[in-house]
Amino acid sequence: MYMTFRWFGRDDKVTLKYIRQIPGVEGIVSSLFDMPVGAVWPRARVDELRDDVGTHGFRLSVIESIPIHEDIKLGARERDRWIDHYCQSLTNVGAAGVPVVCYNFMPIFDWMRTDLHMRMTDEAETVAYDHEALERMDLSRGMPALTAWVTSYDGPALAPLLAAYRAMDREQLWEHFAYFIERVAPVAESAGVKLGLHPDDPPWDMFGVPRIITDARALARVVSLSGSSANGITFCTGSLGALAGNDLPSMIRALGSRVHFMHCRNVRSTGERTFYESAHPSRFGNVSMVEVMEALRDVGFTGPMRPDHGRMIWGETGRPASGLHDRALGAMYLQGLGEGVNGGGHE
Repeated sequence: MYMTFRWFGRDDKVTLKYIRQIPGVEGIVSSLFDMPVGAVWPRARVDELRDDVGTHGFRLSVIESIPIHEDIKLGARERDRWIDHYCQSLTNVGAAGVPVVCYNFMPIFDWMRTDLHMRMTDEAETVAYDHEALERMDLSRGMPALTAWVTSYDGPALAPLLAAYRAMDREQLWEHFAYFIERVAPVAESAGVKLGLHPDDPPWDMFGVPRIITDARALARVVSLSGSSANGITFCTGSLGALAGNDLPSMIRALGSRVHFMHCRNVRSTGERTFYESAHPSRFGNVSMVEVMEALRDVGFTGPMRPDHGRMIWGETGRPASGLHDRALGAMYLQGLGEGVNGGGHE
């Protein structure tokens, strides 16, 4: 594996200069955050992002992400046009030399938390989820603010989307995903890009809208839908770790070389469909990170890994779950585990 770190572009308070001071970080995970969903990513813009990263001694290791238009997920009449745009974006990303694209197939909502500022007993701040609180949310005026969402819909735009997805069952959503990946994976392979599908976060339905990328069976189904070597998984220990029945080390071993990218973070369940994001080390959450690292060793994983969400600590403020300090601690912890399970870190 090699360590990477997410950067939200030139406006990010966590600058590339600061990231450079985290020992062992080799790659940057980023995106073109201002691009409209469905638009073709110009090669020149990807080159510009790559060069920004390169001036600080990093490589642009992962694009996270190229969002998928809702028409594709809904199987709407216009989906072929948006899939063509997606394929051209992948071609341009590959031509710029970026090896991995992380993406998700979550309808309407990206990752969801109901509290972005939960105060922990040590006064750190974290993000948390409570399904009962979610069910009390009023979406009649649109989507409440959440930093993760690429697109935020107002009430008039959100209502028909909710109705369309609520009328769809999981098998229909699977059919629409299969249609997408069958067309996109060969293009990605030709472009030299590995695709990493991110699990749904959290891994269950919300607002009556189906979610399908939730467990071992779902991940196995994803990789079975296209035999292309480009078709793979972004394995997120936090997303999958929120569901008690998920055996993460076994899932990694079953996927093997189809794990293309690792998101490593920890979560602590506090009840049925209720959790908060903890510090990275195993003893603070539900995820045994050492067992995850052992599984990655066993399957020969050599791809990019990043510490995922972090707490806000030491007085830091900014984008929830995306501060510098705790993610830097996570990067060091993960590298230490890597040295341990692989028998030392000297080259």
